Amino acid sequence: MIFNFLNEVMFSIIRQEARWNEMKKLLLITTGGTIASSPSDEGLIPALNSQELLSILGLREEHIQLDCEDLLNLDSSNMQPEEWKLIARRIYEVYADYDGIILTHGTDTMAYTASALSFMLHNLPIPVILTGSQLPLLHPLSDGVDNIRLAFAAAQCALHGVYICFNRKLMLGTRAVKVRTMNFDAFESVNAQPIGIVDARGLHIYEKDAISLKGKCELYDDLCEDVYLMKLTPGMNPEILDVLANMNYRGIVIEAFGSGGIHFIRRDLISKLEEIVAKGISVVVCSQCLYENSDFSIYQTGQKVLRHGVIQGYDMTSEACLTKLMWALGQTADPQTVKEIFATNYVNEITLK
Repeated sequence: MIFNFLNEVMFSIIRQEARWNEMKKLLLITTGGTIASSPSDEGLIPALNSQELLSILGLREEHIQLDCEDLLNLDSSNMQPEEWKLIARRIYEVYADYDGIILTHGTDTMAYTASALSFMLHNLPIPVILTGSQLPLLHPLSDGVDNIRLAFAAAQCALHGVYICFNRKLMLGTRAVKVRTMNFDAFESVNAQPIGIVDARGLHIYEKDAISLKGKCELYDDLCEDVYLMKLTPGMNPEILDVLANMNYRGIVIEAFGSGGIHFIRRDLISKLEEIVAKGISVVVCSQCLYENSDFSIYQTGQKVLRHGVIQGYDMTSEACLTKLMWALGQTADPQTVKEIFATNYVNEITLK
């Protein structure tokens, strides 16, 4: 069994290296972020354009035909659904002209952007690789050099869909989560192994875990921005849900305790959820725990929640739950159809029972 696994890895390396010997046409899209930042009187701000980034990197381009585009110049804290749509539409406009696309992006909201793009760009036949850095590329010790070089390598692989590469790991866009604020190993692949890793043998891709194509590439870029992510805390007042309903929120993601626990003694959140769902608001419940899945069948509290019509998030990340709900509500106003969307695995974002 170990021999077969090693064989699979080695053949993957050989296949990928063979592809790198072919001339590839790539597009570098920049959106700002730490990787493009320089000092100012108010701290670091995005400043470098794509040509300046490339001049610092000193990439060899023997097997690459490279185009560059400076689409945005933002700290990723300011990256919002409007920007996700802009990026998705631009990728959809040009993807047929390229073998791969590299998208530089700030780290703080990179996982949200990657998840949103994953749902908006169905059956994307080329790899779109998001990357960035914890230290600006102008810094002599920046991690951005390795990250963007890996992104260029991954963009030349026979992959489909959206990925994040960081600290010598290539991760599904819907499974990557930022877990560290300062460490260069800023992202983890949650509840799914990385799609690719770099070691002394080079980059190897685990193709069986990558995204597979299921049809023609389509852009579905309608998003509902009226979706709220809530972390459950002991003693939370159920009336907070009334406030969200009165603000016309159409969807709520709740990070519940453990495998899906929600309190109903003294402060009855479960009855309040029943009221909210009856109003046509879609509610998705996932776990506060970073790893493993929620399972409402185990405890009384979870089974009560299921009976009141909430949607299970299973092992999805909070970022994927939020963006998938925004995307689902952008496609339909019918709560039952939203449930059906969450019962569908589109880009390996969820492990369904």
